Amino acid sequence: MFKDLVVRNRSYRRFDGAAPVDRETLLSLVELARLTPSASNRQCLKFFLSAGEKNNEVFECLKWAGHLTDWDGPEEGERPSAYIVVLNDTSIGKCMDADVGIACQTILLGAVEQGLGGCMFGAVDHARLSHLLSLPDHMKITLVIAIGRPVETVVLEDMGPEGDFKYWRDENRVHHVPKRSLREIVFNEVTIHE
Repeated sequence: MFKDLVVRNRSYRRFDGAAPVDRETLLSLVELARLTPSASNRQCLKFFLSAGEKNNEVFECLKWAGHLTDWDGPEEGERPSAYIVVLNDTSIGKCMDADVGIACQTILLGAVEQGLGGCMFGAVDHARLSHLLSLPDHMKITLVIAIGRPVETVVLEDMGPEGDFKYWRDENRVHHVPKRSLREIVFNEVTIHE
């Protein structure tokens, strides 16, 4: 069921570092993104794939889990096996944020379907990563997606009445993510006329 796929698609931050993700898998995920809608059908997104020696450089350019202030990111052995750096080819045009969101969510849903997981990063040292990847000036980093086989449990739970949205980890390293209720996010009362 599609809802199960959506629920399993979490922002995973700890992975089985010994479980590789090969280039063919990454290409299959980018193929899904290639097929998604694009504003004016401009298709401005390009993708830099990393599943090897560049991984450490990409890792060093990311800021991990802002709400977990006592955690600097996954330790060696729990780092992602691959990254997809999502680029805006500005020689084609400025990419709409919706295009980036649709493509990245599709990649992550495809990863979950294959038994993998991932996490999108907007907190990226763009200048440093662009330099490390030798990107030309017209290729602008929009997001980075970490991909791997998750080794953590992520639980969705109802947000409390105080409205605290910050995710947290318990003593067993289970990752808890508060979610607003459906009633809270539907702005108007639904009226159905028969």
